Amino acid sequence: MDATTKAYIAGFLDGDGCIMFQLVYRHDYLYGYQVRASLVFYQKTNNRFILEWLKSKLHRGYIRNRNDGMSEYTIVGIKPVLEILKRLQPFLRLKKKHAQLAKSIGALLPYYKKIDIKTLLKAAKLVDKFKELNYSKKRTNTSIKVSNFLKEKGYIPCND
Repeated sequence: MDATTKAYIAGFLDGDGCIMFQLVYRHDYLYGYQVRASLVFYQKTNNRFILEWLKSKLHRGYIRNRNDGMSEYTIVGIKPVLEILKRLQPFLRLKKKHAQLAKSIGALLPYYKKIDIKTLLKAAKLVDKFKELNYSKKRTNTSIKVSNFLKEKGYIPCND
């Protein structure tokens, strides 16, 4: 992908996109939570063609039409998100801090391998920082909630 295309996509992400890292409860995970990474680009459904173009350039993810007249192009997964951010980072302006934080989280997390408790808690604390960067009001899964879950399950000692 040439520099002009990367710059355009980075500008699109800065203006009409979102970099998200979330703590997601998973009953089938040993420690109960996963760190989910996502890139999402938004556009009115009548301009969905631009999301299709983005997908043709990034070769990942899926596009869906919402019920409110908007469409989303979503890429989920730590590995693809970090690969794309690495290509776009030099051109990002508004989301530069997001990309740097994503890189820090990614450095902690092994791809497709089990994560230990200490690393999960470190990553969870970094994920908490996305709350401020994304002006999140609905985030309920935090590093404190993960820590409390691990204490309840007896994985880490309680400090009473």
